[in-house]
Amino acid sequence: MTIKSPRSAANNISLVLNTVLGNDRFDRGPVNVGELALEYTRQISPHSHIERVVAGDLPGCEGALVPGDTKPRRWAIMYDRKQNAGRRAYTIAHELGHFVLHRQLVDEDPDFDGGFHCTKEAVEHGAGRDIEKEANEFAANLLMPLDDYRRRIPSDQLAGLDRLGHASDRYGVSLTAATLRWLEYTTTRAMVIASVDGFALWAKSSEAALKSGRFLRTKSDLFELPAASLAVSKLSRDESLEGIQQKAGVWFPEPVFEMCMRTDRYDFELTLLHFEGKAPAYQGEDEFQDSYTRFFRLGTRA
Repeated sequence: MTIKSPRSAANNISLVLNTVLGNDRFDRGPVNVGELALEYTRQISPHSHIERVVAGDLPGCEGALVPGDTKPRRWAIMYDRKQNAGRRAYTIAHELGHFVLHRQLVDEDPDFDGGFHCTKEAVEHGAGRDIEKEANEFAANLLMPLDDYRRRIPSDQLAGLDRLGHASDRYGVSLTAATLRWLEYTTTRAMVIASVDGFALWAKSSEAALKSGRFLRTKSDLFELPAASLAVSKLSRDESLEGIQQKAGVWFPEPVFEMCMRTDRYDFELTLLHFEGKAPAYQGEDEFQDSYTRFFRLGTRA
């Protein structure tokens, strides 16, 4: 079996869906990834396909791709029944990525004799082996194709939380997932920060922001949000979503436009920072690019 890159594998499926459903398919709803897993794998592997996508109680796991005992193998995707719709879609897409990219490992590597049992950390931010990062890359490209996303929000345009919220609805994913996907391709200087009780859980910068030195150290350092930040100052929900201009010195040595969304259900804040201008030519410190650190502890719209 030829191993494809996660992006090309997902893009090939998207091309098929565009052909069958039309390039405007997202106008009618997000990818039905559970149905896709059944139908697509039956087409590409008639004798060894995914035959079930089921909810279950999975202690210590978000999802699993489980092979049958006999050959040719039949497969099942399982996801934790407590997940909401956005997390469920991403989990199923992650496990479908394992099937498309890695299923041969079940017969080649004793570590995968029982299939792929993916922890919360693996599904949420690709922790562990490289195959978890690959499954996440596959899931993001499948659920949020960049060609469609760029048509909705061009790479040179800033995106507010309301606009990103529409994207999360369009693709059936969390607001956090939609925001991180936008940060992957935008040429603007922007940053997203997730926080609880005034302390950052993680931060992610766009490439342009990173190159201009606009990043936060959150992997090993405890970062306390500025007292004037929206997450700390507790303005009304509408005012926080609309955003305010913060003066130089609040976040960084330059002014920044700040928006914030709170959710009582998940008890966290999601802050979006927009910086003016473009990045300089020099490179930032890549080791501080906290790509997907703990981002899916948010919910369907978070």
